[in-house]
Amino acid sequence: MNNLIYVSQRLLNSCILIIIISFITFSLMKIDIHIPEHKLNLGFSQISSKAIHIKTGDPLADLKLNPSVSEQQIEMESKRLGLDKPFLEQYFTWFKNLLHGDLGFTQSNQKVIDVIKPALRNTLILNFFAIFFSWALAIPLGIFCAMQQDKLFDYTTRFLVTVIMAIPSFILAIFMLLFALYSGYFPIGGLSSVVFEQMNLFEKIIDLAKHLFIPVFILSISSLPGIQRQMRANLIEVLDKPYVKSARAKGLSENVVVFKHAVRNAINPLVTLFGFEFASLFAGSSLIEMVLSYPGLGLSTLEAARKQDVNLVMTNLLIGSFMLILGNLIADLLLKKLDPRV
Repeated sequence: MNNLIYVSQRLLNSCILIIIISFITFSLMKIDIHIPEHKLNLGFSQISSKAIHIKTGDPLADLKLNPSVSEQQIEMESKRLGLDKPFLEQYFTWFKNLLHGDLGFTQSNQKVIDVIKPALRNTLILNFFAIFFSWALAIPLGIFCAMQQDKLFDYTTRFLVTVIMAIPSFILAIFMLLFALYSGYFPIGGLSSVVFEQMNLFEKIIDLAKHLFIPVFILSISSLPGIQRQMRANLIEVLDKPYVKSARAKGLSENVVVFKHAVRNAINPLVTLFGFEFASLFAGSSLIEMVLSYPGLGLSTLEAARKQDVNLVMTNLLIGSFMLILGNLIADLLLKKLDPRV
């Protein structure tokens, strides 16, 4: 019952937060400020400033630059997109449609849900494998480094992890892109080959693995240092606790002491980190998707923002906000389950 009340309160707060974020984002996309010309007479001199027009972008810019598109067509498109209405009316129309499950249409007159679905699926696939491999490698690596503290294995791992942390993910993506281009081992762009539908099951799995290898490798390597260092530091601290020393004094083997008693307490703080990892499903891979032309939400959001496609941008934002809130909620519930004192 307490958990249900807690989750309900968090969801209510999350809904309010999402509304505020959506309004701010909608406002930023609709900025249109005109500062008129000013003249200031100081007696001995006159200072004047030119008129300034600040606008974040024009959704109809491409049409206006096309000489074959008439003014009447532009006006009709403006009415179709609701750009002729006041700002607040546009926002409340969008929000009312959202409550009815209608995400609207893109500028190309496609349903937003139809555009978002494949991009969201591709991003979830990419990040699922990235989180799985980064945690599957980082946790055991952190445990063994803590057990071998200040020995050769620990020093070597710490050096390699520091080097990885010093390399920005987009630089790593560029190097891997060049490697793929010159080696020819891994395809770049897309999630599958053109002849994917003609392949058998085994060939499809191999094809997907080849397309996912580079983006998954980059995201996994980028996430690994933080998780590994946190796990190592936590376990070293726990191994110095009195109850661990008492377990050793009772004659328990080192493996039993570490894996049965120490690791469980050392891993608790990492649960919160897992929440942030889950929340980064949208934001964390966006840059990698852009560099590698991976058809996920990052690439979709960039193109939508460039075209000032409000419905598409707002939907991508809602997905990112939802993942952030859901990730933090999952982390809190897992932490409460693992440690009842919390």
